Amino acid sequence: MTITGPKIGVALGGGAARGLSHIAVIEAMDELGLKPDLIAGTSIGSFIGAGWAAGMSGKEIREYAIEVLGSMRALSSRLWRTQVTGIKAMFQDGISMQFDATKVLTSFAPGTLPLHFHDLKIPLRVIATDYQSWHQVVFHTGLIAPAIAGSIAIPSLFKPVSHHGQTLVDGGVVNPLPLDHAAHNMDILIGVDVNGDPVPINEMATPSAIDVGLGAAQIMMHAMSAYAIAAYPPDIYVRPPVGHFGAYEFWRVRDILAAGDLVKDKFKRDLATRIDLMLASQQKIG
Repeated sequence: MTITGPKIGVALGGGAARGLSHIAVIEAMDELGLKPDLIAGTSIGSFIGAGWAAGMSGKEIREYAIEVLGSMRALSSRLWRTQVTGIKAMFQDGISMQFDATKVLTSFAPGTLPLHFHDLKIPLRVIATDYQSWHQVVFHTGLIAPAIAGSIAIPSLFKPVSHHGQTLVDGGVVNPLPLDHAAHNMDILIGVDVNGDPVPINEMATPSAIDVGLGAAQIMMHAMSAYAIAAYPPDIYVRPPVGHFGAYEFWRVRDILAAGDLVKDKFKRDLATRIDLMLASQQKIG
């Protein structure tokens, strides 16, 4: 009997800035000498997952994230360039408080990201939401950029993305932890949940409208993730301690990465144990 290594599927969930903690899991798999056979990503999970699927190591993704997000000046400069392309554009479109997800992706994505899904080194499933039909849309062929732009288009913060006749918004609206799309024909299913946990609030302060909106979305995503876990139980479930980070605090990249690092050792032990058990089972059958 031929003993083969496990086929590993990884679901990278949505959580805005908290999703930077996905990078620690990628590094952990690199350190074990493992690559997934399938990646499914929602929102920030699709963005980071695309870099991984393109062949970037966890260390390379970490270094790139620090480079582009590590200072408020660098972050603000990139965002400003996506908003104002000239006086003419300002008068034509009006000054909008919403970002263009496609322009943001172009500004922040690494230059090594391929144009098409078929050029990726690891199969990738990108989850977005069709605003008109209320259904999830799963992209795995065609152009990568518009699929990811739709997946990261958090309502109100980003303008919806038009692609293939559909109006796309953040995939976390319908599927914040895409275990169902990472589980197909896999031996080991890994789920990385970066939505965070409830945190104490200042009872003396009244939450702003933005805080309430973000909190409500976080509660909704938590509930939907629980249903996903019940329907497609992951063999390894990872939940970095990132609940105390704000959804848009990307400038705290180093702190979020450090929080992700706290789960690395346990994740590596759990994954190595799972693989050992699977291989031992194969030997026993043989």
